[in-house]
Amino acid sequence: WRHVVEAVARRTGVTSYLMRRSGLEAVCLVKVDGNAVVRFVPVDVGQRRLLGVGAGATALLAALEPAQAQDMIRAMTPGLARYPRLGPDSLQDAVALARRTGFAISQGTVVDGGFGMGRAVPADQGVPHLAISIAVHASMVTESLIAVWKKAIAEEIQIGVDGHQR
Repeated sequence: WRHVVEAVARRTGVTSYLMRRSGLEAVCLVKVDGNAVVRFVPVDVGQRRLLGVGAGATALLAALEPAQAQDMIRAMTPGLARYPRLGPDSLQDAVALARRTGFAISQGTVVDGGFGMGRAVPADQGVPHLAISIAVHASMVTESLIAVWKKAIAEEIQIGVDGHQR
């Protein structure tokens, strides 16, 4: 999936990630910097975050069956104390938004001044365990850029899915 992350970084100009679900966490497998003058890097390769902490991790949480996602949120609640702007209610809201739109959004909830957007990668079978996400300074975000980024992420994931099905 590295080529997909590279293509998303190239098309969006911002830092792009491949995240993988591992129990209650998401681990960063790949990070590719875009060509933006100012880079925003809230997570590095190998770093783990609770599901729901950041856009890629939220996309993975939203990809779970509703009952399983609720169980995960309950299990993670004590660990969310490190993130004052995150709690069970805000995670449930973020999951609902991701399920409704296909994209998870993280706006200043993990890192001040940060904006992230992620989408789960459809799995051949079962629940998705990978997500592609981007991170950028919130000051760079506009509604028109969000639309461009969503299109780029969705198209590159589809290209990756099609390539893996061959």
